Amino acid sequence: MQSNEVFWDSELIAKYDTPAPRYTSYPTAIEFNQEFSEQDFLQAFQKYPDKNLSVYVHIPFCHKLCYFCGCNKVVTTHQEKADIYLDFLEREIKARAALFKNRTVTQLHWGGGTPTYLTYAQAKRLMDLLRNYFHIDAEAEISLEMDPREIDNAYLDYLRTLGFNRISIGIQDFNPEVQRLINREQDETQIFGLIQHAKDLGFESISVDLIYGLPKQSLESFHHTLEKIKELDPDRISVFNFAYLPNLIRAHKMINAADIPEASVKLKMFEDTIHFFRDSDYQFIGMDHFAKKTDELAILQNEGRLHRNFQGYTTQGETDLIGLGVSAISMIGDMYAQNEKILPQYYEAVDEKETALLRGFKLSEEDCLRRDIIKKIVCDFQLQFEDYEQEYSIDFKEKFSEELEELRMFEKDGLLELSQQGFTVTPVGRLLIRHIAMAFDTYSKAKRQRFSKAI
Repeated sequence: MQSNEVFWDSELIAKYDTPAPRYTSYPTAIEFNQEFSEQDFLQAFQKYPDKNLSVYVHIPFCHKLCYFCGCNKVVTTHQEKADIYLDFLEREIKARAALFKNRTVTQLHWGGGTPTYLTYAQAKRLMDLLRNYFHIDAEAEISLEMDPREIDNAYLDYLRTLGFNRISIGIQDFNPEVQRLINREQDETQIFGLIQHAKDLGFESISVDLIYGLPKQSLESFHHTLEKIKELDPDRISVFNFAYLPNLIRAHKMINAADIPEASVKLKMFEDTIHFFRDSDYQFIGMDHFAKKTDELAILQNEGRLHRNFQGYTTQGETDLIGLGVSAISMIGDMYAQNEKILPQYYEAVDEKETALLRGFKLSEEDCLRRDIIKKIVCDFQLQFEDYEQEYSIDFKEKFSEELEELRMFEKDGLLELSQQGFTVTPVGRLLIRHIAMAFDTYSKAKRQRFSKAI
């Protein structure tokens, strides 16, 4: 049995089909509070002066509303609104970058919204701003998310000249009826041509996003999408579960509830996805991520060096993360900070103080210990107790006696194998890694209803 295998057990999946955090952070963003101040941000910066930086920039604009989307976005056809946004973003970049002038940026990512909403001139303006105010390493990972309807080969050429070397493309589904019902009709031939052109241009990593559980999807239609993805041959694949929440997300009201596949069908879709990509020589990285076995994510996971943060699984978890723009989140040492989440409030905050801090969280030493443990579990599917005993001056089995009792329950179900030195998650347990990690989460156990289901 290979160390990266994953297996589906329908009975166990059904037993543990309950909400659990995705652990892009610990504690999760639910714990962020508005008592967190700019002074707290500055203290964290002073406490951790030497780490390299990962920079995230949020571009909130989209030309058209996708009915499945729950992202922080502004739907508008008025392109000049992006110019206004860049005016304010420049002020925030200038203020924040001054703190990090002696640090090197080894990772840069534009998310959204739709970053490819920006025109050639707007994209160049933003990249010039970032290069002027930050020291970006010549070998940095520079990536962005894109909507394939927004771009052509010429725009892709231009992104390459700006320094982008990695892209993530939202495909979601290849079925025309599903695309129509989610207001995201796409041209299949154009997508295939775009990804081939990206390969020809030498983009180092090409990732695609899919969603299962969309209206009118069936097991057969989604398998057809998987077959198309195999033809595209991307380096990384994310397959997300669509959580239909019309009471919380306004766009979901445009979807007919009767068109949503039943829960049992959704589970079969994901089971089919697990089997399909396993048999197509992709490695299951965790939760809903797959990567080619030659991809850096898979290699680092096999070496025990994979990390996870607000951008998901990442190759550079030892960096501090600085988030810029509306709703963006930063992680500096033992501190999380989030910007204003609504665009007018973001503008008002930058006007007033050049930055836009809304809320945050300052981790205790206990939080940091549990964060390290949870990150190790969700990245490596194993844990060695001694790794934490010396660093945190603890007797692991004594301190976490209650948690180990919970792990023994998981062991009885075959989700992991415990020893005196640690534990290893089994191929069956990897699909339920969020539940295993939650054993060490003192915040979320009482708030399970606040999270998405683990499968």
